[in-house]
Amino acid sequence: MTVLALYNLKGGVGKTASAINLAYLAAVEGLKTAIWDLDPQGSSSFYLNVEPAVKNESKKIFTDEMALKDAVQETAFEKLYVIPADISARNADILLDEMKQNRKKIKNLINGLKGFDLVVLDCPPGISLLHVNIFNAADWVLMPNIPTTLSIRSYETVASYFVENSLDTAKIKCFFSMVDHRKTMHYEVMQQFYKDKVFFKNYIPYLSDVEKMGMHQQPLFEFANSSYAAQCYRDLWHEVKKTCF
Repeated sequence: MTVLALYNLKGGVGKTASAINLAYLAAVEGLKTAIWDLDPQGSSSFYLNVEPAVKNESKKIFTDEMALKDAVQETAFEKLYVIPADISARNADILLDEMKQNRKKIKNLINGLKGFDLVVLDCPPGISLLHVNIFNAADWVLMPNIPTTLSIRSYETVASYFVENSLDTAKIKCFFSMVDHRKTMHYEVMQQFYKDKVFFKNYIPYLSDVEKMGMHQQPLFEFANSSYAAQCYRDLWHEVKKTCF
């Protein structure tokens, strides 16, 4: 089983859209794939039109009142499953703080998932005990970044945090997201960071088809399969596969 975390210190950088689309492509290729929605906003759950089966389900998973495997739900798409989130996920840090081995709770929970080839974690923004759990559980931390100065600073902050907390920086892989070809700054920032080979070469442009995922409550490929946006995600997925599998 491979665990990929879609994460950034900042919000609004395309984490959820990328989590959904990369997971969908994995499922299409035959990998039994689960998306674990860890964000109390529940955006992945919304995109896949799935709601938690019981009240405060996210909290019950962390407190072992409910096994993670029992929270897995089918989606409308073959081999693609979701563990939905609800607002009780906002208390994850408090719950983790009260536990023994609180830095590896998520990893231990994922170990209870049997039969899956890939688990994709759709992560809330920030750096906290929850995120330390995510970093420990993930084989790879994929960070979408808008090519602006502040967004890149967030990557540098996370990389420093990994070093300070004895986490493996080699598992961080970045890609540019919401790229606007009309902006000279976007181009210049991308060229600067491609030299460091931390960023995948393929990127996701700022396109309306990606934004329409919320309207359709579907992965991009279900309503715009031949679009440029869909091809960009396919290219990124092929690059992710070469590195992460």
